[in-house]
Amino acid sequence: MIDPNALVKGCLQEELDDWTRRVVRRHFDPDIGSPYWLARAAELDFDPRDITRYAELAAFGPLSLQELRERDPAELVPMAVPRPLVGRVWDSGGTTGDPCRVFYTESMIVHRAAWRHWSFRTEGFLPGRGWLQATPTGPHLIGNGAYELTEFFDARVYLFDADPRWAKRLIRMGRFAEAEEYTAHLIEQIAGILRTQPVSYMNTTPALLAALIRKEPELAAALEGVRLSGTHITAAMHRAFAKVLGGGICGRSYGNTFGNCAGLPADRDGAVLPYLPNYPQVTAAVVSRSDWTKPVGYGQIGQVRLTVMHEDLFLPNVLERDQAMRYDTGPEWPCDGVANVLPLQISRATPEGFY
Repeated sequence: MIDPNALVKGCLQEELDDWTRRVVRRHFDPDIGSPYWLARAAELDFDPRDITRYAELAAFGPLSLQELRERDPAELVPMAVPRPLVGRVWDSGGTTGDPCRVFYTESMIVHRAAWRHWSFRTEGFLPGRGWLQATPTGPHLIGNGAYELTEFFDARVYLFDADPRWAKRLIRMGRFAEAEEYTAHLIEQIAGILRTQPVSYMNTTPALLAALIRKEPELAAALEGVRLSGTHITAAMHRAFAKVLGGGICGRSYGNTFGNCAGLPADRDGAVLPYLPNYPQVTAAVVSRSDWTKPVGYGQIGQVRLTVMHEDLFLPNVLERDQAMRYDTGPEWPCDGVANVLPLQISRATPEGFY
């Protein structure tokens, strides 16, 4: 059985340049590398195996997300992983186009689960309790939270059905009354479980928690804690949620299919909500919107640039559809954090909120 605490401790002790060399050389190894990156190597004007430092990953340029929409995800997995591949293909939300798909090997799933366990433990959640996983499931990696809770936190987990893509489609078409009706359907499912079942904690999105508080405030107040996942939560929302919970836990995480960040304690009297990437496999930079190669200063706002460096998945320089504050995590942590994450742009064409 994997010890999640030991796994996270080991990750935090990795030196980032060493890890970069290890991952890049694995994916570009001519015998066991990943088919996608070996093909890309022929198009590059440098030998990726000469990369020795994390900062040199900029040479790859931004990764085109179209590659993750059209290619077989197996092409990004090194041939060192036995074929045929056995496991899950996950995809992104598909808010601004067709979903991006990635294959998760067992080690990647375990890494994510260990960091989730670290978050639950540090935020004060207790193992062995009843949870409601009120999030999208199906192809969405956030739905794997049920596995993470049962396998690593001794939880009993209740699930519900949600299709955020349908809600977003209704919003894009201007069918707001139907979108509200669908939200009401989701809240009815949540409320039905909370009224009748022994649930202590709920994992959900800020938008769904806000809707539950509007329609069923007494059910939200009765929870011992809530774990919020997604990209859209402000300091004001966090304070309001904590007030409703009346001393209950209000934990946070930020992420998507490509990589995740664990919530750190709120800073500056709750005005700053920081997150720590699941290092070293996930790192995040906050860069200028006009020049993706230039990080902004600490405390400044920019676009999130994500780099994923699993042994079995290499995604350099993913320009996210999120903005954030660059956060100085100090000497306690080995990398920058991000804070006060929000969608880069919200419009009818690119609705956010459920996820």
